[in-house]
Amino acid sequence: MALSSSVPHSPGKRSLARHATHRAAAGLRAARDRHWTLRAGAVVLTAVLVVLLFTPWVAPYDPAYQDLTQRLTGPGAQHWLGTDQLGRDVLSRLMYGGRFSVSIAAITLVLSAVAGTVIGAFSARRGGIVDEIVVRTTDLLISIPDVVVALFLIAAFGTGYGMLIAALTIVGWTPFARLMRGLALEINSREYIEAAEALGCSKSFIIFRHVIPNALRPVLSLGFLRFGHKLITVGGLSYLGLGVQPPDSDWGAMLLDAQPYMERFPLLVLAPGVAVFLTALSVTLIGHGLELKRKKNTDAG
Repeated sequence: MALSSSVPHSPGKRSLARHATHRAAAGLRAARDRHWTLRAGAVVLTAVLVVLLFTPWVAPYDPAYQDLTQRLTGPGAQHWLGTDQLGRDVLSRLMYGGRFSVSIAAITLVLSAVAGTVIGAFSARRGGIVDEIVVRTTDLLISIPDVVVALFLIAAFGTGYGMLIAALTIVGWTPFARLMRGLALEINSREYIEAAEALGCSKSFIIFRHVIPNALRPVLSLGFLRFGHKLITVGGLSYLGLGVQPPDSDWGAMLLDAQPYMERFPLLVLAPGVAVFLTALSVTLIGHGLELKRKKNTDAG
């Protein structure tokens, strides 16, 4: 009597196919959940940057224009976010102030990242007393809040746009130097670095050709994560009167001007506060998403 050998295996094959389908769907859901922060942050940041970029053309009023007959009015068709204590349009001040806040934070972040990356890479490559000095300096500066060091520098050398950027750059390079030094120490032990040394390549060539390019992803992730801190520090210094000086203004200065009226006109405080929060959150979400993506690629590799 002939027996069919194919029938008993059919349910098992269907079960394996269903299992594989479920695993693939779970993997797609996990990837989608893992990177939603990256997409959400990119959408919000793009919206903020587009508004700030086209501010001179879309802002309804000159941010310095005063109309004392319209002081402290609520939101309406003429002034969407109302006016402040001098009759200035809050929406226009918010848009122009954002250009100062975001540009200062971005410039200081880029300068800090470049300086810290180069210092950390050279420190790890050079070793010895140079490395010891860099390590102790970063430990000292990291142990002191950035605002305290920036306050000291601005009080000693004066206020202004340039001094604010210089002070925030001086206090901001240490996290990048510490990260880059750790990455460079690991990269320096790889075979292609030994091969470059055997070929007689200089330390500078090895650093800029092999070490830094292979450590850019973690540094980039850290840069996005640090942007929110920079933005809040810029706002804090302006709130203390040590940031952007009149007639220019930024979100921190708007908070300072609105403080006496916050109980009667809370929108004067909420507008710049929400702007700082959303901008810092969007960039932090991008940094978080990039870090998760980098870790996934590292684990897969």
